Parts: sequence; C-alpha cells; structure tokens
Amino acid sequence: MSARLQAGDPAPAFTLPDADGKPVSLADHAGRKVIVYFYPAALTPGCTKQACDFTDNLALLAGAGYEVIGVSPDSPEKLGKFRAKEDLKVTLVSDPDKEILKAYGAFGEKTLYGKTVTGVIRSTVVVDEDGKVARALYNVKATGHVAKLIRDLGL
Repeated sequence: MSARLQAGDPAPAFTLPDADGKPVSLADHAGRKVIVYFYPAALTPGCTKQACDFTDNLALLAGAGYEVIGVSPDSPEKLGKFRAKEDLKVTLVSDPDKEILKAYGAFGEKTLYGKTVTGVIRSTVVVDEDGKVARALYNVKATGHVAKLIRDLGL
C-alpha cells in the first residue's frame, strides 16, 4: 500500500505522456496551483462523469488560478479516444507503470463491490504554487466530487 500524502508534503515530481504522447511535467506548472486527480480507467461511466465535471468547471477553476491534470494507467492512445469522445478539455496523462499513482498514494488496496482488490484509488491532490500538497483527498466519489472540491476551495 502506498503512503498517502498530507498537506504540507512536497508533491512528487512527474513527467508523463499526455493523450498526444507529449511529456507533461508537474515542474511545467511551477508557480501555479494544480489539481492532480487520479482515476481508474478512461471510457468508463464514473471516470467519464468525473472528467466531464472537471471539463465543465475548467473556466471557473482556471479563473481561480488552478490547472487540472488527470492521471490514469491508460495508454496515451486510449486517453486520446477518451478526450475526443467526451470533448474533454482537461490534460490527461498516462501512468502505465503506476509509479506516480503509487507516489501519490492513489494505488493500493480498496474495496470494490464488497471485495478487497488492488487498483487505482480515486483521489485528488491539490498542489500549491510552491509544489507542496495543499490538500489530499482519497476514495472520492466520481459523482459530485468536483462540486464538493469547488466548495472546499471556496470558489
């Protein structure tokens, strides 16, 4: 089980390929606030709902100085299909080795339909302008999470 991040922890650095295969680094966003969210699989109902919610609220989040990056173990090709099918505007990156998912505490044991399984733990980490964790939310719900996050951030 990977360790969960706490407010004040340094956000683990990453460089991962986006839906076009271009590298995206947390360092590219230095000096800006970033919402990094982790989801199990593109093109599934819950993950689609969550990605669409982030896309629908992107102008509000960007206006408050936040950028949004979604991370999953899916291939860049699958992320490209997901983005095109759902007209997503958030940056989606691929972590097939699950190294970043683990570094952020978003991969490990979870309960799914009453069974304990190992997989992606739906999580959201807000990183501040200094590259530190402002808040880390684990086992979030796909539906309603973005609205709750916006309320919690006072936007």
